Amino acid sequence: QVQLEESGGGSVQIGGSLRLSCAASGRAISESLLAWFRQAPGHEREFVASVNVNGDTTENADSVKGRFTISRDNAKNTIYLQMNRLEPEDTAVYYCAATDTFLRYSYWGQGTQVTVSS
Repeated sequence: QVQLEESGGGSVQIGGSLRLSCAASGRAISESLLAWFRQAPGHEREFVASVNVNGDTTENADSVKGRFTISRDNAKNTIYLQMNRLEPEDTAVYYCAATDTFLRYSYWGQGTQVTVSS
């Protein structure tokens, strides 16, 4: 079992930056694919970014390309999401997720709120 806990959310002005962290406990996540998802009010949860086991390959949703960067530190069992040039459309609850041995995103954090306003 893996427990994930996000931190770093908050309120920021348009164009600002935030760095989300997600600490894993229970077992190491060094062999898991890791990702960030988000859910805005009235919308379904959507994929934001993912990173492979080695941390050298990432995927990003088109809406965040060039602005968000996902990374991982396997030694610290932690996932990060650096968010720059934030827009009101980025307002959502952000969730980190990790895959199980079947490569399913089975482990989820409780979410952290990000609010972008003028």
